[in-house]
Amino acid sequence: MSRALISIATALCLTACASPDQPAERQVIMSEGVTLPVARGVWLSQESGWILEIDADGITRWQDTPAGCYRTMQDGPTLMSQVEYRYFTPINDQTARFEYLPSDGHAVFERHASLPAHCGAEDLTSPTAVFDTFVGIFTRHYAAFERRGVDWDAAVEAAQSRVSDEMDDESLFDVLSDLIEPLGDSHTKLIAEIDGERRRAQFGLGETLPMITSGMGETPWLIGLIDQTMTDLLDPGARHIGNDRVIIGTIDQRIGYIQIFTMGGFVDTETPGTPEWAAAELAALDAMLDEALTAFADLDAVILDLSNNRGGYDAVTRDIASRFTDAAYDGYTVRTDWDGDALASYRIEPHDGPRFTGPTYVLTSDVTVSAGEITTMMLRQLPHVTQAGTTTRGAFSTPLAKPLPNGWYLELANEIFADGDGEVHEARGLEPEIELNVYPADDPVGGHAAAVRALAELH
Repeated sequence: MSRALISIATALCLTACASPDQPAERQVIMSEGVTLPVARGVWLSQESGWILEIDADGITRWQDTPAGCYRTMQDGPTLMSQVEYRYFTPINDQTARFEYLPSDGHAVFERHASLPAHCGAEDLTSPTAVFDTFVGIFTRHYAAFERRGVDWDAAVEAAQSRVSDEMDDESLFDVLSDLIEPLGDSHTKLIAEIDGERRRAQFGLGETLPMITSGMGETPWLIGLIDQTMTDLLDPGARHIGNDRVIIGTIDQRIGYIQIFTMGGFVDTETPGTPEWAAAELAALDAMLDEALTAFADLDAVILDLSNNRGGYDAVTRDIASRFTDAAYDGYTVRTDWDGDALASYRIEPHDGPRFTGPTYVLTSDVTVSAGEITTMMLRQLPHVTQAGTTTRGAFSTPLAKPLPNGWYLELANEIFADGDGEVHEARGLEPEIELNVYPADDPVGGHAAAVRALAELH
């Protein structure tokens, strides 16, 4: 068994959404060490609070917040804090779309005549300034206070008395961690290095993962699940492929089975976040789905098991959805303002390769999150698809990377995802039509197999 299994527990999320194909004038920002002349200048994104200062040599990124504007580097502890924009598409003289990957992203920036005067104008590294910056970022960008039942203003007021410039880093981290804990949002996290030790505040991981972590441990659990699936649940000939991220097989020669652990990570030959990586991921996915759905063509039903899916690259989610429909349909929209227009709308077109439109079950749990939830949200809109298992995590947004001025790293959820009918499932998750306890506390390995067998016995 490959030790790559251990990394299944880590989400790949480069982005939680990607836009439809952009016009032909998309251009590469940096070529042979020199930036595209038309892209040079100062660009501001209101949705993210990012300012891009582009000169001939590259991109400088600034964080524009209510507390002040400061320069940051793209060298943080997560993929979202490391990648930089590669593609530029002008919309008009004053606005342009920036993308990390081709056709991946909906970031629209406005051109400014110069860098705002307040950028770099003051030192924001004191504890009180970091606190004010942190609060300002959340106040301006966090999208789900009401959904998650948090009175942010009251929480900030209560925390204010705990903050002073004489406090140490440990105490400041505790204050900020206490502010985000009630959100219960796993797409919101604070990471810091204090006295040489890494600290991480992240909450809202559901019930299953904390149960497993405090019990048998996540790696033994995953190995146990995979071993049981391959040896006891599926017919001989089942395959564990895609860099250990995918299992395909059949049950009783009647039911097709596909389990996907992450929406990406299928290859390890390319650098994550690069265009070459994106192309290789989608090519690997297509090869696996071609094989599986060709074999499943005459079977009674298919189970798509996303009960342990940790999210990933959203182009993968749309590719999967396209394999289970014969007609185009509205997949989902993304916006950052509850009263505003969608920044991006995604229509799912039928794939030109093998598809399955017979009875289909999507198995979910509270481990199912992010891109796993987006896939579920799209598929369950189809009349032949039924969601089963337990309610998903309820964390859809792309994490917005906001490094703090003292070098700490913050991510938060600033996007609002809605299904084709306009319904938002953030914070509450996607509830199944068929309830099955996939990972019961008394048998978190065997319970999974029992849930899959229960679905198979429906046909």
